[in-house]
Amino acid sequence: MAGCLFAPLSFSQSGSVNKTAEFDHSTVFVRDLQKSADFYEKVLGLERIAEPFKDGRHVWFRIGAHDQLHVVSGATEAMPHDVNVHLAFRVASFGDFVSHLDQLSIKYRKSIRDAAKGTSVRPDGVHQLYFQDPDGYWIEVNDDKF
Repeated sequence: MAGCLFAPLSFSQSGSVNKTAEFDHSTVFVRDLQKSADFYEKVLGLERIAEPFKDGRHVWFRIGAHDQLHVVSGATEAMPHDVNVHLAFRVASFGDFVSHLDQLSIKYRKSIRDAAKGTSVRPDGVHQLYFQDPDGYWIEVNDDKF
């Protein structure tokens, strides 16, 4: 019986090969749906996709081949968010993205540990910066090439 407690978990669909779970979406809960949707479109260039609810409370974005960001309205106040909990996006041209943020007057910081304005380089050579969306959710943008 004790051996059952430590058996690895696996998932199977109709007898197919076992697979691990895959990322599907992340959700941000916001006060002003239009303001947040505009932010994700204009600042990050995300593409809106159809959402099934059609209730005026949801905007969905494609953030990868099969990954999504769901923006959902209904928050009544901004909650504090720790920078260690963040969404991360990569861009092809980090310098162009920094210029884009500057043109939009978006404030950004060097790193999780350094709140000074600017960018930083991780030990693996990846450039990065952090900024917040209208509800205070932290976003990292980097130029990881993996």
